[in-house]
Amino acid sequence: MRTRPLLALAGTATALALALAAPASADGSAVLTTGSAGGTAAATGDTLTAPLASGTSATFYSSATGTSGVTCTSSQFTAKVTGNPTAPGTATESVTGHTFDASSCTSNVPGVTGVSSITVDNLPYTATVGSDGTLTVSPATGSTIQTTVKLKTLLGTITCVYQAPSLSGKADNTDSSISFTSQQFTKSSGSSLCFASGYFTAKYAPVTDGGARVYVN
Repeated sequence: MRTRPLLALAGTATALALALAAPASADGSAVLTTGSAGGTAAATGDTLTAPLASGTSATFYSSATGTSGVTCTSSQFTAKVTGNPTAPGTATESVTGHTFDASSCTSNVPGVTGVSSITVDNLPYTATVGSDGTLTVSPATGSTIQTTVKLKTLLGTITCVYQAPSLSGKADNTDSSISFTSQQFTKSSGSSLCFASGYFTAKYAPVTDGGARVYVN
């Protein structure tokens, strides 16, 4: 049976990124606050974390509108606040971790029997979040956002490496979430069974700082 290519993880990212939620500007408040909109400013150096939103999954599909690929129910990102100016403005973060629990991942691609690992490479990334909730994740100068996906197949384990120049997302104060929708990655190396492109979709919530929810202003 011929193993079809797999998707690509975007993940990155990624994904990760800049934790926070969608705007609710308050004069004199920082772009990122904890506890409430317009609350206590998140301090430079603070660590922000977020798991997948309850009841949701991170998906890595072979097309933007398809459903063939990999689904994971456990993933988390970690970022450190590097700049948090007065709103309106743009806060910055260093994305230091973006993990996927391979034991929570499944694939519906014919010939793929499991997921060995999903690794987000080339960290840290830089994330920016604006007062309007716009989120951008970028690699270091001269680098790229990269994710390595190792899949178990009927022919053995295959490795698929995917890259993206940047990721775009949205922060929402309703549930202190950040979301990525169909972010495209292109295969840079790997088996001919790997999909040529992969599309990453995920929602992380709540973004917290020391246990307190993070808001965007």
